Amino acid sequence: MLGLEDNMRKTYGALCSLALIAAVATMARGQQAAAGGQKRSSAAAGTLKHREKPLVLTEAIPLENAKGRFDHFATGGGRLFVAALGSNAVEVINIGGRILDHAITGVPDPQGIAFSPEMNKIFVASGRGKVYVYDGKSYDQIATVDFPGGADNMRYDGGTKRVYVGCGDDEKTGAIAMIDATTNQRLEEQYNLGGEPESFQLEKSGPNIYVNVPDLKEVVVVNRATKQVTHWPLNGVASNFPMALDEADHRLFVGVHVPPRLAVIDTMTGRLVAVLPSVQDSDDLYFDADRKRIYMPGGEGFIYAFQMADPNHYELLDKIPTAIGAKTAGYYGKQGKGFDRFYLAVPSRGGQSAGQNLYSARLKHAADESCRRAI
Repeated sequence: MLGLEDNMRKTYGALCSLALIAAVATMARGQQAAAGGQKRSSAAAGTLKHREKPLVLTEAIPLENAKGRFDHFATGGGRLFVAALGSNAVEVINIGGRILDHAITGVPDPQGIAFSPEMNKIFVASGRGKVYVYDGKSYDQIATVDFPGGADNMRYDGGTKRVYVGCGDDEKTGAIAMIDATTNQRLEEQYNLGGEPESFQLEKSGPNIYVNVPDLKEVVVVNRATKQVTHWPLNGVASNFPMALDEADHRLFVGVHVPPRLAVIDTMTGRLVAVLPSVQDSDDLYFDADRKRIYMPGGEGFIYAFQMADPNHYELLDKIPTAIGAKTAGYYGKQGKGFDRFYLAVPSRGGQSAGQNLYSARLKHAADESCRRAI
């Protein structure tokens, strides 16, 4: 009898031990599952954060009288100037009020625009062979300057009060020429390129001008101090139209159409350091120095936003859907106390009304980095 009771006690003890082990194991699995759930939740939150759009559409300004396509932009005096090429007009938008303030009409084939704040003058390049000069207050025409072969992109240098004009349409007339913004006179000095120029950028702290010349499949570099002209071949990509410059990091961003790519060039060496697939039919390109981003709108209906990890490495951050044909834009960083806005010209097409879409730039570069680390 005693032996039987002994055995029963041993059996009961063993069963209790097994039950305790099972309970501990169950608790451990529960803690692991909870920890795993927290990790998945954190990862999901990081992914959602990462998916926040770098450009967010916040407003649209209707341009009811604009027909056909738009070309390039300029800004100044609290206004946005937009070349409404299809309407032979320049649309003047009040940035603070976000309304159409005025339209300069009767401008044949307007393409590039430059604004001189010191002179309060608006310079409009025409594909018909002239640059038209307007008073920035009354919008009255005050001068015209001849450019045989047409004029397209323009840039303003406040230090010298010169308007740089991409002009000409072949190897003989293709050049960067200059207008004195004070006198409205074309200067005798010009830089011959060997082909028709497209977008170009001026260094602010250096002497160089970087010029896209699609006919040559090159970027042509002009040194304004020495007058030396250097040719950088694009090596495998062609039809280089838009351009942006990161002067601090010595990087030139070039949009090419064949194939659609973002090409990155080291301005110290002329060497191609990166080539990334990009949006089709791009005609403007902007560098966001604060966030180290490149914004590239294209006629296929997207803005591609690229993030710089370092000067040699880039990644596609997002594709922001827009509208078919919306390929020209303006980006000038934060304006005063307002938002950091990106302006996109949307042409009238089918049931699509013409207008200016306003996007707010979001997420600082540091936040982008933390997102990437989280996922």
